[in-house]
Amino acid sequence: MSFVRTVLGDIDPADLGPTYAHEHLIIDGGRLVELQADFRLDSVDQGVAELETGRALGLRAVVDALPCDAGRNVRKLAEISRRSGVHVIAPTGLHLARYYEDRHWSVTATEDELAGLFRADILEGIDENDYTGPVVHRTEHRAGLIKVAGSAGALIDRDRRVFRAGAAAHRATGCPIMTHCTDGTAGLEQLRLLADEGVDLGHVVLSHTDKVVDRGYHREMLATGAAVEYDQTFRWPEGAENGTLTLLEWMVADGYAPQLMLGMDAARRSYWSAYGGRPGLGYLLGPFSDEMANHGLDAAVLHAIFVENPARVFAFAQPAA
Repeated sequence: MSFVRTVLGDIDPADLGPTYAHEHLIIDGGRLVELQADFRLDSVDQGVAELETGRALGLRAVVDALPCDAGRNVRKLAEISRRSGVHVIAPTGLHLARYYEDRHWSVTATEDELAGLFRADILEGIDENDYTGPVVHRTEHRAGLIKVAGSAGALIDRDRRVFRAGAAAHRATGCPIMTHCTDGTAGLEQLRLLADEGVDLGHVVLSHTDKVVDRGYHREMLATGAAVEYDQTFRWPEGAENGTLTLLEWMVADGYAPQLMLGMDAARRSYWSAYGGRPGLGYLLGPFSDEMANHGLDAAVLHAIFVENPARVFAFAQPAA
């Protein structure tokens, strides 16, 4: 039986509901916060309050996209989920090299060792200490996603190691994969590598790809069977064409509505209404959904993007024999 793995347990995909496919509810310190203080999202209370703006509009699930040792705190994610009533999917995996120290274990570990750490997060429980080491304490909260990140323009050797380790964990568990496409680029190279490693591309989603507004590029990615997640919706300059809306119109017209998802990647206090920022997590199901409707994207398309597609893509695949 297919299932989606949330921090509070496995659920039927049909119970996932309207989903934001790429968010950051907790960033509990780490290198990201050292680089930019606005990334600090460490409050459970504020996380619950921020989700309420989306929940009032129908939001029922959020994919948290922060992987290992980058400020992930699964206990806080679980508490936010309990208190808000919103399903939360937490990832294992690794972010870009720049978010870790030079001698971080992600550099020194072998591919097999990385895959083993990812598998343990998925099958046993996410480490309470977020693999900050050296002691590991498994929690009851398991990862439901493998997050891997690719550099701008092309994958570097370090990226390929992480992607191959993520692919191995996927083959062993069936866990879906989310990729980070820096500047929206290298999506096709990422998909070729994952396919070569035996990954079921029907359970892969590429993030941030709407930074590249190129109809042919998106057609090529979607023709592989993978999904894309658009999250630049509120970032286009005022008065300029909204590239995300343009891509949505193009891809729906081209028959790819079943492979589209939306998130906000709202990983800053200045984006959260709970901290006095804007536009807040109500934006996608509120003003942006209205804009989609104004551009001819009907209720069936919105239901596919927010409900049907996440339920299918974030469900676990059959593990390889």
